[in-house]
Amino acid sequence: MDPVTLTTERLLLRPVGPQDADTVYRACQDPDIQRWTTVPSPYLREHAEAFTSSYGPDGWRDDSDYTFAVLTADGAGPIAMVGVTRRGPGHAELGFWAAKEYRGRGYMVEAAGRAAHWAFTSAAVDRLEWRAEAGNEASRAVALKLGFTMEGTLRSATVHRGTRRDSWIASLLPADLGLPAVLPYLPARD
Repeated sequence: MDPVTLTTERLLLRPVGPQDADTVYRACQDPDIQRWTTVPSPYLREHAEAFTSSYGPDGWRDDSDYTFAVLTADGAGPIAMVGVTRRGPGHAELGFWAAKEYRGRGYMVEAAGRAAHWAFTSAAVDRLEWRAEAGNEASRAVALKLGFTMEGTLRSATVHRGTRRDSWIASLLPADLGLPAVLPYLPARD
């Protein structure tokens, strides 16, 4: 897929690239990002360089992962990263992190909401999942504000720093945002 740039009232979401390596490196020194995401720990400069120059651009090229660097409208940032990762036909996962100094201002909800809308309207996604290690209340709060439906706890579903941990899972469907789906959906009946 050709890379795209998205906007909101306060934000610009553009494909992550090599110019973001310094900012990503600095942000990923935050113990909370290392604790609650899958970034390596310790997070080295070469990790940021590989993420911004290979992983991010390659995902757009092979239509597997769409990583957006989030900047404020006045050009600050990147202040966050938002990714939409394909998991199967019509199925993707939404992931995100924000630099510590930009948390608590609603930026993550705004950016992730824009990325979700784009996934449904432009990337043929019919089911968007959010997953986080059980206990990541900040990430869960973002997912709930976006309208995700909590579906449960997956036991032993994540390996983090060599230990199996439980994960929360939630979903968002196009209809949750008033959007049409690619394929019809027939929900289960009790």
